[in-house]
Amino acid sequence: MNEQSFVNVRDVMNSNLEMIDGLATVEQAIMQMKAHQFDALIVDRRDDSDEYGFVTVQEIARMVIEPDRSPNRVSVYEIMEKPVLTVHVNMNIRYAIRLLERLKESRALVVEQNRAMGIVTISDMVLRYIDHHHFD
Repeated sequence: MNEQSFVNVRDVMNSNLEMIDGLATVEQAIMQMKAHQFDALIVDRRDDSDEYGFVTVQEIARMVIEPDRSPNRVSVYEIMEKPVLTVHVNMNIRYAIRLLERLKESRALVVEQNRAMGIVTISDMVLRYIDHHHFD
């Protein structure tokens, strides 16, 4: 039987990626988020030995707005999550769900050959898992 009997991360991920440079300001990040209606951006790697990061609206709220810092004076690299949790495109979503849940993460960067391919959320995977398994 060659038919795939599981759903992999590639089947669920959002491949619409928005990258930002770590040297960009938080104000630029907010403008990019608004333009694309995303609540997270991927902070691009500086080189092949670097890791990807995330900048999210939650970090902006907690680390810029709440302490009353100026978004045009704070760089993305000052507030980003880095390194971020990554999962491989071919990982079974059952294991990806377990991993995110154990680490108390809501999203992961999807990679293939160390290249960002998409973002996957635990809610998208759980909803797809339920659809795929048709529980009684």
